[in-house]
Amino acid sequence: MISPMYSHSVPVLKQMLTALQNILVQAAEHASAKAIEPDALLQARLFPDMFPLIKQVQIAADFSRGIAARLAGVEIPTIEGSQTTFADLGALLTETLAFLDSVNAAQFEGKESSEIVLRPGTPKEKKLSGQAYLANYGLPQFFFHVTTTYAILRHNGVPIGKRDYMGAY
Repeated sequence: MISPMYSHSVPVLKQMLTALQNILVQAAEHASAKAIEPDALLQARLFPDMFPLIKQVQIAADFSRGIAARLAGVEIPTIEGSQTTFADLGALLTETLAFLDSVNAAQFEGKESSEIVLRPGTPKEKKLSGQAYLANYGLPQFFFHVTTTYAILRHNGVPIGKRDYMGAY
């Protein structure tokens, strides 16, 4: 039997990141077809105090790598957040998906009760069980940033819908 910690994380992350890649391709094509400067979409926000689209994608990728690495017990790969184009974001997601492919279900065995420490050694340090980390922190954070990316693009006229958001499942 495959670890529920694995089956409730890595396949879900991969599904949504693949859908996000496809949405970003559609956004780039939309910008080109409508003669919209790509930065108008890449720097778009839902509200002035929120991160722009480019940062939303970067954070979603960061969370997916963090979730998989922490639960697999491996080092979290860091990828510099220097992306500035749709192509850069696509490459970031490709690299992130490759990392997700590198972890396996056996690494997630018994991680439900293992301790996950967030922001170690800082005043914001938080300790969670693997199960609480995945269900109550990691996945909600990931979905927030993926959903916000979708909402920014949809709000700015990119013709995407729920099927695009969900991807193949």
